Amino acid sequence: MGKFFSKDFDLPITAAGQTFKKTFELDKSVKAITHYTILSNREDLTYYRGSFRMEINKDEIAPEGYSVKKVMCWPSVSADARLKSIGRRETGNGLITFEYTDTNDGLTVFQPYKVTLSVEGERED
Repeated sequence: MGKFFSKDFDLPITAAGQTFKKTFELDKSVKAITHYTILSNREDLTYYRGSFRMEINKDEIAPEGYSVKKVMCWPSVSADARLKSIGRRETGNGLITFEYTDTNDGLTVFQPYKVTLSVEGERED
């Protein structure tokens, strides 16, 4: 069994009603991703306005339009339950593609914010 791995990838959301896409490259020592969650410096905007799509090496983990509400956790959730399990996904060439869409919800007023994709898994010993 490999060693524990954790990494955060930031995506700035700079305009309302747009989709932002970025491909993140993992270190070559990373062998598998097992869990993920979405964090933000503006949790209210991310929770109410956000949807996303994510894939690891072209293996779709979350389809386009997947609601952030399904994976984002508030501080009242215990630390052990804050990450979404995806089984053991081999990292292969080590690419994570993340697309985040901001949509006006009528409840919040847009201002630039940051969305963070946080992943955990295994790396080589």
